[in-house]
Amino acid sequence: MASLDYLASCLAFPWQQWAKQRPDAIALIRDQQAISWQQLVDEINALSAIFYRAGVRSSNGVALRGKNSPELLLAYLAALQLGARVLPLNPQLPVALQVQLFPLLNIDYGWCAQQSDWAADVTPLPEFVIEDLTADTVSATAFIAPFLAPDFAQQALTMTLTSGSSGLPKAAVHRPQAHLANARGLLQRMSFEAGDSWLLSLPLFHVSGQGVLWRWLLKGATLVQRNMNPLAEALNGCTHASLVPTQLWRLLEQSATNLTLKQVLLGGAAIPVELTERAQQAGICCWCGYGMTEMASTACAKPADATAGVGVPLPERELRIVEQEIWLRGSGQALGYWLQGEIHPLADEHGWFHTRDRGELRDGELYIFGRMDNLFFSGGEGIQPEDIERVLINHPLIEQVFVVPRDDKEFGQRPVAVIDASPALDFNQLSVWLAGKIARFQIPDAYYLLPEHLKQGGIKVSRLAVKEWVEQQGD
Repeated sequence: MASLDYLASCLAFPWQQWAKQRPDAIALIRDQQAISWQQLVDEINALSAIFYRAGVRSSNGVALRGKNSPELLLAYLAALQLGARVLPLNPQLPVALQVQLFPLLNIDYGWCAQQSDWAADVTPLPEFVIEDLTADTVSATAFIAPFLAPDFAQQALTMTLTSGSSGLPKAAVHRPQAHLANARGLLQRMSFEAGDSWLLSLPLFHVSGQGVLWRWLLKGATLVQRNMNPLAEALNGCTHASLVPTQLWRLLEQSATNLTLKQVLLGGAAIPVELTERAQQAGICCWCGYGMTEMASTACAKPADATAGVGVPLPERELRIVEQEIWLRGSGQALGYWLQGEIHPLADEHGWFHTRDRGELRDGELYIFGRMDNLFFSGGEGIQPEDIERVLINHPLIEQVFVVPRDDKEFGQRPVAVIDASPALDFNQLSVWLAGKIARFQIPDAYYLLPEHLKQGGIKVSRLAVKEWVEQQGD
């Protein structure tokens, strides 16, 4: 099997390399249709030519809006093949935020599955029909040598938005080499080979979705793209998936006898031991981990077990704890943040990225406590909101929860919880439900339903926006 170093040294992109080595092997499954590596390369080449004719060059920034689709995946790969900086975007990103971001990120072109208005001076790229993207449609004069620059793995080609505790989202910039290195680190622990298939269940505008993509490209395996509802049908024939615990629970309840899954990477919530044990009985190994946009996805991982730890650093990564803050460096690390034509470093002079996450090492394993920026004090007691959120999210009627501080005359600040939940949830009973599960001083003074407008914009729900909304509610 070709190694990362071999792929990175090739004149071709990974998809082109696999088309040379195994042209008839299955690269993609779209719904039920199998696409070979050679077919995939023909489609990417044709779309690259279309984008090139539309004006896209290696110096350009290209925004790609939309949920996962076959078209979005092809647009991502075609833009990379042109050497453009690619920015996958949440389709719910408000136009007002685009107006602010695009000039700062030097975005020249935009593409989405259905034509829509683009902010500022962004030029819309043409729509296309996948069935028309064949080798026959590629103009000999349009498909030119610069697409195959030998240093492609070193170029700054992907930009991924990451929200901070305040202000506009930042765009972390990665080279293909960093994405491939991140994939290699995880796959030295988790088994995933050319004969396996991974469901693309996570959006490409999240670094975790791109993580799935680059693992597929590293191994020359099969990527599966299907409608995610129902999940059991989407996973038909798949050996690997990235899921949240609730999805796996439902899957085991509905389809325990028909599953082909071998490995599942879990995230997004606490992982009950009962769930992992039940999955093990069905022949599924569950993994948990810790990662972030700036490290191209996963930095630590382990098979899920009874402890709340997130594993040890993957190969080629280093970790240290400095005054309770987690510092990371090594393979997968972003070049920096893109701002007005320049890449601003994110690491210190020794290469360490200061994550602002609180944690500790126990017997070499990392335990996460939450964001240092989120810690507040109530009557002299330190409150880490994530400690309360981890308990509340286990309530069967709660889908999402944010605990934020509210000023209090007696205690300085007190926690309140803002919750996205089933209409059946009785907020008046939550403090009773929490009793005995957390310390008394951690029990929120009030509970609010998460308003719809806070779920509509940005990369994810902004904790700062939640806090500001709470302050407007009064006592």
